[in-house]
Amino acid sequence: MKIVLATFGSRGDVQPMLALTLALQAAGHEALLAGPPEKAAWARELDCPYTPLGEDVTDFIDRMPDAHSLKSAVKFISFVRNGIRAQFDLLPKIIKGADLVVGSSLIFALSSVAEAMSIDYRYIAFAPQLIPSGGHPFLAIKTQRLPKWANRLTWTLARLSDKANITCLVNRQRKRMGLKPVADAWYNIMGHKLIVASDRAISEVPPDVTKPSVVQTGYMHLEMPDPKSDRLSRFLESGPPPVYAGFGSMPKLDQIHCVDTIVKAARLAGQRAIISRFWDEPTQYDNAEDIFFIQKYPHLHLFPKMAAIIHHGGAGTTATAAISGQPQIIVPHILDQYYWGRRIHSANLGPKPIRRSRLSVQKLAAAINACVSDDTFKQTAKATAMAIWKTDGLALTVSELLNYGKKKMLQMSRLSTITDKGAI
Repeated sequence: MKIVLATFGSRGDVQPMLALTLALQAAGHEALLAGPPEKAAWARELDCPYTPLGEDVTDFIDRMPDAHSLKSAVKFISFVRNGIRAQFDLLPKIIKGADLVVGSSLIFALSSVAEAMSIDYRYIAFAPQLIPSGGHPFLAIKTQRLPKWANRLTWTLARLSDKANITCLVNRQRKRMGLKPVADAWYNIMGHKLIVASDRAISEVPPDVTKPSVVQTGYMHLEMPDPKSDRLSRFLESGPPPVYAGFGSMPKLDQIHCVDTIVKAARLAGQRAIISRFWDEPTQYDNAEDIFFIQKYPHLHLFPKMAAIIHHGGAGTTATAAISGQPQIIVPHILDQYYWGRRIHSANLGPKPIRRSRLSVQKLAAAINACVSDDTFKQTAKATAMAIWKTDGLALTVSELLNYGKKKMLQMSRLSTITDKGAI
């Protein structure tokens, strides 16, 4: 089969789709991934067929003064709308000749373009929170402690407000292609059988979800070679396991502003720290013996060696920390990060999440102390990792897509045979 995958967002949105594209290719299928242009070089390094789609997402994020302000939210919505227009223009050429197309993250046009071109379509969600439910609120809601009726209300209000936004924009484009309007763009994007690529051991799809039909597979990890850094090895061997801190989806300036808090909190808790660096500017801690800065090191190789993992709460980092068997401290600042913070705490995999706007040295130090001293967190993290390792989210997702594709092709073959006989 020829399968085209499309995604749009930060590294966390691209990485699992890279893994899926490579897995489909290894299974003998012609697979192509369309995504943000700045990820093309990374894809080439992995020998993954890739074509650019839309604007540079990383550059847009890095130009934000912060990601959790109202001003940034307005800019983000405008960026997404421009991206949708570009998707409607670019996707027809990209998916031409495909037997199956698969979307994820901020891909709002693919379902409509596939419908217009009579190509089978599936959508992959990396968090159960993307599905309207009483089990969780709409993504823009920070609090995760609402009663079920209130959670449902947030989805109803979001749907009403969206009619003049994404749904309206999508319907204008659908009209241009000769398609009927949709009542709800979000349900249209999720398709008739949604794949939720997240681990049940952390969070299951709520039982009240009846629309759309859902299959939950598991997170799709990208296997990358261990770069084997001598400096990192010497740092790890020079003392007890350090804590890791990294906020990949935050704007660079916001990440830099967090460094001082992370270092002081780690020292107050009596721990060494490894900090993921997404910027080039120097810091006052570059030569500190108890602090190590790292760039683009695969989390699957790094996290098992840590004492605790401090991160922003993206679906991918949460899943990787969970399969690595280490307690987590989540510092959410946008969207489903609040959901994952709540889920990790509820599952006894880490202390209460600390919102980025409320992050302090004292709060972070207390959370670090809890991770390294609380046996419940440690034991639960190890048990959860073992449960996740027993399944293979990537293999299950590949199997779901290929089985679906085979059934559809068989149906088309039978229909063609019946049509031919009727013509005779």
